[in-house]
Amino acid sequence: MTYDGPGWRARLRRHRRLLLVAAVIALLAQMAFAMVTTAREQSPTIDEPVYVGTAVVYVREHSLRFNPEHPPLGKLVIAAGTVFAHPRLAPGFQGDQGRLGRRLLYESSNDPWRVMFWARLPVIVLTLLFGLVVLGFARDLTGRVGGLTALALYTFSPDVITNGSLATLDLPAAGFVVTAAWMAWRARERPALYLPLAGVATGAAVATKMSTLPAVPLLLALAGWSYWRAGAGRGRAARRVAYALAAAAGVAVVVVGVVWAVYLAVDPRLRWAAPARLPAVHGPRGFLIDALPFPKAYRDGMRVQFGFEDMTWRGYLFGRLYSGSLWYYLPAALLVKTPLGMLALWLGGALALAAVPRLRPAVPYVLLPPAVLLAAATQGSRDLGVRYALFVPVFLAVAAACVLALRRRWAYAATAALAVFVAVSSVRAYPFYLPYSNEAFGGPSKTRLVLHDSNVDWGQDLGRLADRLRERHPSDREVWLVYKGSGVPSWYGIHGRDPLTVPPSRVHGLLAVSDTSVAKAGGRLKALLRGSRAIDDVGHSITIYRRP
Repeated sequence: MTYDGPGWRARLRRHRRLLLVAAVIALLAQMAFAMVTTAREQSPTIDEPVYVGTAVVYVREHSLRFNPEHPPLGKLVIAAGTVFAHPRLAPGFQGDQGRLGRRLLYESSNDPWRVMFWARLPVIVLTLLFGLVVLGFARDLTGRVGGLTALALYTFSPDVITNGSLATLDLPAAGFVVTAAWMAWRARERPALYLPLAGVATGAAVATKMSTLPAVPLLLALAGWSYWRAGAGRGRAARRVAYALAAAAGVAVVVVGVVWAVYLAVDPRLRWAAPARLPAVHGPRGFLIDALPFPKAYRDGMRVQFGFEDMTWRGYLFGRLYSGSLWYYLPAALLVKTPLGMLALWLGGALALAAVPRLRPAVPYVLLPPAVLLAAATQGSRDLGVRYALFVPVFLAVAAACVLALRRRWAYAATAALAVFVAVSSVRAYPFYLPYSNEAFGGPSKTRLVLHDSNVDWGQDLGRLADRLRERHPSDREVWLVYKGSGVPSWYGIHGRDPLTVPPSRVHGLLAVSDTSVAKAGGRLKALLRGSRAIDDVGHSITIYRRP
């Protein structure tokens, strides 16, 4: 047997490709398993019934009247699953969007478990596809091993798994933005192919969540720059600048076209009546709304969003309950909810991008979009969860792979060790990815001590609470319940009474309280908790107490 010659090298390359494909399949399979099992076990989170109910109305009534503060594309993705669940819903519902979700899931003879699983399934599939985007982006920068490293970080990210297994909009929006950045990067070589795709991906992001709008000017600038680079050395500079500006304008036209197409897909007649009490928006924000070449439903949705931003919300960070918002909330939440090994690789990858000459051109494509979006998000008024910064783990998975571009043995060894650390930390959290925190903050069971809301307790454990009460506390016939969520406890067999409606002296036996309510406890609930003893924990989001 000979080991030289082109035949042997070809076989070796083929074996390496097969190993790469096998590794990619394995990583995506474990992520799919984590997301599917999580989706089957969790009751609806607070936002999901609104999106699912709106998705059903989109398909059956072609109406835009519900949930205008979010564009339709993400809900159309959800609708691709709900059509297989065949849920019952009487047409012409006139209540608010919260009531719509309740009517669909709990008051129309539907099985909420079945409806929610089918609603979540398309988002799971889309999350897996975005994993291939992360793989491809990192592979373009650092090769096959780098692409595999980025995919590993993406597929083991607790935040990505959490949001990828829910019928919500945060993961699809982040995925479309990273796709747009990758297409813009590839346009440096083949602008005619990739610039239109960058426009489609950018339009999809904007048609999914309005919070992606701050990235649009940057993505358009990157599109123009890529066209400029593609024509380097050809023609006069002035002409190349004009062509680059035209290319960016062309991408902008595609973005606008995608947004209009999404609204027309819901209602070809674009019937729209502004909701009652639509917030009035003036000044620069009002000028921006009026200037955008989007459907009126989109622009009125922006007014609703700005109305939310003008409200005062309560936040909770590191044990402190406060009113308003903190500019450092999201960075701090990311520090808590990101695996330690991932944090180290993010930092190393960002430094490598700046240090390795051949990677420096990628800095605006990999680091600037999440930086711009994070800067915009930190100015928001709602300190409710790390999901508002979900684009950070998606983009920085690509950046982390750049450590390997240093081409040092220690870099390969450190990357492998840290990636394994990330995987172990993630797997240990299964199936409680939503309340995940890293080991420095005590793990998922301790997250409630430093964060609240969708970081910990988003209403996802109502079904688990019902199971726990049946299995471990069957003799306690009277249960008191303070639940933060959109689920209906009685549907799950929990017939709990509200302890805040009676004098504390009448509250005895089991008291189940959502951990966000514990974090925000004041007055009567605080007094009740002082006189109670914690005896059980459900999903690290609900605590069961015993009252004497």
